[in-house]
Amino acid sequence: MRFMIIVKATKDSETVPMSEALKSERWQKLFAEMANYHEELQKAGALLDGNGLHPSSKGWRVKYSGGKRTVIDGPFTETKELIAGYTLIQVKSKEEAMEWVRRFPNPHLDDGEIEVRQLYELEDFGSVPGETVERFREMGIGTEK
Repeated sequence: MRFMIIVKATKDSETVPMSEALKSERWQKLFAEMANYHEELQKAGALLDGNGLHPSSKGWRVKYSGGKRTVIDGPFTETKELIAGYTLIQVKSKEEAMEWVRRFPNPHLDDGEIEVRQLYELEDFGSVPGETVERFREMGIGTEK
């Protein structure tokens, strides 16, 4: 089972460059805690990927309306709707995922929250007819590693 631990953006993660944030002792401590946590995940064979994301000011969205696509440049104002980073884990059960997530360092330094979502596996779609599922399987998408 694969789970994504989603770190929500904050005003600081959207406005303070990481190179500046890491000059503060609080952020250095958090960065070290995150490194330790991810090393533990890696040693346990549960870490698939993890990274921080640049602020939305460096990103864009694509809006679909009918047959049209419109590109909208960041920044985006609602930080509660933005993602600042993620960790992708693979474990045997939801309970094991919860155990790991309870140990996740508080990425916000103050009050905040993280979100956890299970990824779909191709097997979750049952016996979908046609070759589409096989195409995804051949690409390695939607399958546990």
